[in-house]
Amino acid sequence: MKLSHLKQIVEYLKQFKKISAIHRVNDTIIKVVFDRDDTIYFNMTRSNSSIFKCHEYPRSKVYNAPFDVILAKRFNRSNVLGVELLNGDKIIRVKTAIASAYKEELTYLQLEFTGKYTNIIVLDENNIVLEALRHIDLFSSFREVRVGQKLVDVPPPPFEAKEYQIEDVESFLYEVFEKEQNQKLASLKKQKISILEKKLKKLEKLYGKLDSQELLQIQAQEYEHLGNLVLANAQKIKPYSQKLELEDYDGSLKQVSLEKQYPNAFMISESFFSKSKKAKQRAKHLHIEEESLRSKIEHTKLFINTVQEAKDTAKIELLFPKQIQNKKIKKDESIETFWIEGYKVQLGKNEKGNVKLLESAKARDVWLHLKDRPSTHVIITTDKQNLPERIIESAARLCVDFSTTSKDRFLVDYTPRREVSIQNGANVLYNKYKTIEIDTR
Repeated sequence: MKLSHLKQIVEYLKQFKKISAIHRVNDTIIKVVFDRDDTIYFNMTRSNSSIFKCHEYPRSKVYNAPFDVILAKRFNRSNVLGVELLNGDKIIRVKTAIASAYKEELTYLQLEFTGKYTNIIVLDENNIVLEALRHIDLFSSFREVRVGQKLVDVPPPPFEAKEYQIEDVESFLYEVFEKEQNQKLASLKKQKISILEKKLKKLEKLYGKLDSQELLQIQAQEYEHLGNLVLANAQKIKPYSQKLELEDYDGSLKQVSLEKQYPNAFMISESFFSKSKKAKQRAKHLHIEEESLRSKIEHTKLFINTVQEAKDTAKIELLFPKQIQNKKIKKDESIETFWIEGYKVQLGKNEKGNVKLLESAKARDVWLHLKDRPSTHVIITTDKQNLPERIIESAARLCVDFSTTSKDRFLVDYTPRREVSIQNGANVLYNKYKTIEIDTR
């Protein structure tokens, strides 16, 4: 951010008297609620930091690192005693004191917009580091940021910054968000849709290469016939032959080339019978493979549409959670998993996935489904009785997104899993449910 902009934002921040709440909404963005209802977000991404306001920025998960614990302990419901731009540099320092403490405890919230070393540092009244978003050692910078160490001040900038006047700081902060979101959203959409389209082309190619059931049945009959002919002509077949001349039942001669040499006719016959059996089994189960690929193709198309319709980067981040490397946990290809503010939300990609979700869900988990129409089944994993309404709404939106591309008002039923009775496959009956409306228009 420009130093001139930060100066004017600091003047804007001086109007606030309290920090009501503070927490991270993603890895590098913290949400600060001033005076109960005035929310400002501080994006501390290295070399791309910013301060913005928006109507709502969904929380990707609940953070419980030492930094987050200190942040909540020192600043939730604290009084703001002062806000300044430290040493005329891109560093905002907020001086606070806990409102209800027996002894007044001073704490500094230091927001450093210094490019490579962008950071949030929590300091006590003696400038000792209590915690930081990023810990920096002496090998990386002359200025160590480590818990328990005194923080060295940054020297004043050796230049005079140009002035860029902001007409209305609040409007400016909303514009920062809109501009950043539009640029990032367009880039993320292009990137993620490209990945999904490659996956879609691969699935469609596999589907196009599937043998027809009729062709497989013909192959099975042909291999069985050859196996019988080999047995009928066994005495004429020499060991390790590469080519066979077999007399058919109508007296005609049939030339056959072998892929592998066998020591006797009985082993040749067995190889043909084995191929016949495999072709029969493949023909019998072909509809399962076809249905699996069709459902994957349909799910991927719905996924692409959901990305295309995303209105903010938070939705993209929700749809593409960071992969946790764990070789012991085998990913189920029939189930899609998302994380909403720390809650695990799963949906079935097809009937197989829906059935697995129903069977594995616990009694208290929350089940969602479109009202009176086919849809994916969604499960929110929770051990809590009272699930936040915003989590249910986000999960219901996923239920709609991965069930239809239509723009309309949809009703989504939800109830604890214990109220859902499986009838046949993924067909269920349920009672004691609630309904939420999702508008995709």
